[in-house]
Parts: sequence; structure tokens; C-alpha cells
Amino acid sequence: MNKQKKMISAFGAAWLACVCALPAQADEGHVLSLQFGPYVHHWDRDPEHNNTPGMLGLEYTAPSRWLAGASFLRNSFDQPTEYYYAGKRWDLDGLSPHLYVKVTAGALLGYTGRYEDKIPFNHKGTAFAVIPALGYQVDRYSAQVALLGTAGVMFTFGIDLGRW
Repeated sequence: MNKQKKMISAFGAAWLACVCALPAQADEGHVLSLQFGPYVHHWDRDPEHNNTPGMLGLEYTAPSRWLAGASFLRNSFDQPTEYYYAGKRWDLDGLSPHLYVKVTAGALLGYTGRYEDKIPFNHKGTAFAVIPALGYQVDRYSAQVALLGTAGVMFTFGIDLGRW
């Protein structure tokens, strides 16, 4: 792993440690959630594609609906990949009290070797990514469909671990 990846990975681990240590007596509206992404549908049906990324992520959402998180997965070419991001969530109460849109952007690490050119803005395994998603949440449980650029969509499920 190169120096830049190690630095970003260390930053991500430190950030997650800080989020997990947040006090439970803070203002109403803070949420810490765990997310799992079991399946990706690729637009291009390539037998080389990994459709089961096993994505596991931790996300913090502030009362302002700004959020930050980290996800760990196997990318479309079965390489270990990390996504460290920040973003914003907008509830679509006018359509449904459970529906929301979320956009995240951040560092995507892991597309290396002969797969380095498979995603835009990638340089030696580190890329900038923007991922929009449409979600549905009932109580502590959520489901999302996230658009992965021109590659496909990922289906994720989440559970709020804590609210304060």
C-alpha cells in the first residue's frame, strides 16, 4: 500500500474512532448507522464483475443532515476497496415521510493495476467519487439504491445504531 493510501486509511480509522466516541448527551438529531451492501447490479454484464461486494459501512449524520462515513467492500473487480466520504441527506416529506435523497463525495481507494482506468479521476488507486442515492427509512431501518456512475447500482440496507 502506498504512502497516500496509508495516510487516508489512517485518517479514516481516526475519524471513525472520534465518531464512535461522541457523547450520548448531545443535541437531538444525531444518528450513527451501520450499512450493508450485499448486491451490485452492473449495467454491463461482464463475467469478470463481482456483484456481491460485501460492503460494510459506518455513517454519522448530524442534526443539519450533513453526514460523513466510511465503507469497506470488494469492488467490481474483487479488489479490497475503501470509500471515505462526506455528504448531505434531504428528506422528501412532500412525497413520503420515509423517502430521502442522499449525495456523498469522497476518496475511493482500491482500483489498482489493470483496473485503474475503470473509474474516472483515479490515480494510482485513489479516486474522487460522487455517489447519489435514493433511500427509504422506517424507524431505525433503511434501504437505498445508490448510483455508481455509469457502472451500475448498489443496493444497501442500514440500521441506526444510536440516536441522540
